[in-house]
Amino acid sequence: MPRETILLFGGVVAVLCLASVIGAWLKARPGGGESATVENLNARVKAWWVMVALLGVAIAVGKAAVVILYAAASFFALREFITLTDTRKGDHWALLTAFFVALPIQYYLVWIEWYGLFSIFIPVYGFLLMPAIAALRQDTDHFLTRVAAQQWALMICVYCASHVPALLTLDIPGYEGKQVLLVAFLIIVVQGSDVLQYVFGKLFGRRKVAPLLSPSKTWEGLVGGVVSATALGTALWWITPFAPWQAGLLAFAICVMGFLGGLVMSGIKRDRGVKDWGRMIAGHGGVLDRIDSIVFSAPIFFHLTRYWWVP
Repeated sequence: MPRETILLFGGVVAVLCLASVIGAWLKARPGGGESATVENLNARVKAWWVMVALLGVAIAVGKAAVVILYAAASFFALREFITLTDTRKGDHWALLTAFFVALPIQYYLVWIEWYGLFSIFIPVYGFLLMPAIAALRQDTDHFLTRVAAQQWALMICVYCASHVPALLTLDIPGYEGKQVLLVAFLIIVVQGSDVLQYVFGKLFGRRKVAPLLSPSKTWEGLVGGVVSATALGTALWWITPFAPWQAGLLAFAICVMGFLGGLVMSGIKRDRGVKDWGRMIAGHGGVLDRIDSIVFSAPIFFHLTRYWWVP
């Protein structure tokens, strides 16, 4: 394992240890054990321990484990998305195709590093095949709405998410064997931006960005979170093949796309009348609640890196 990986995970573990200590201290204070905010904080910290452990084990095992981990995340995310859509009996074969054909093929293409097909398999073949299968069932009630929801689910939960392990396939000169650090860079910047936007919003938030979609998001939180997470990404240039200014620009793009992803996914949840995508992760909701920012930022980060740094 590269020395940079060990140092990075050591730093992440140190931050989680500090967060655990702070959470325990807040809970021990008078009234802290009855505070919903403190309880939610400790639940989130515990969930982060589990998620970091899973990612750490996958990275230690190697590329196959990372691909399998994200394939599993895509499966559960797809299930959460489909659960909130209006489906009928005529959709069953199309949905089976999405879960047990399109998803495994997409991640297999990532595994064998077939970029030419991996990049178009779902946007072209998946988008054409799924409505065709649904049409053969001849159930025309709200057909367009149902097909569009299924295509969107496949695009977000499988295609976009698969770009995270696809980072391991990038053949960057002088960076051989370290591609896993690109995955770490993406996740740390995206999740760091989410957390910092929340913190700045709580401390200084006044003006809402989109109150009808996400009442908790403020301009003060957005600016503070994006600027500080961009600085974090710049500071992490040493784990990437980028110069500091390049790492900063890419971190900024990641933060902006992550924010837009969270906003879009919040809009879908509001449309379906739910607060969270699921309850799989204590303190975090469902899998989609954790990767909603990543699924928008991962394809942009992947293709920018591939275009500029892969010969």
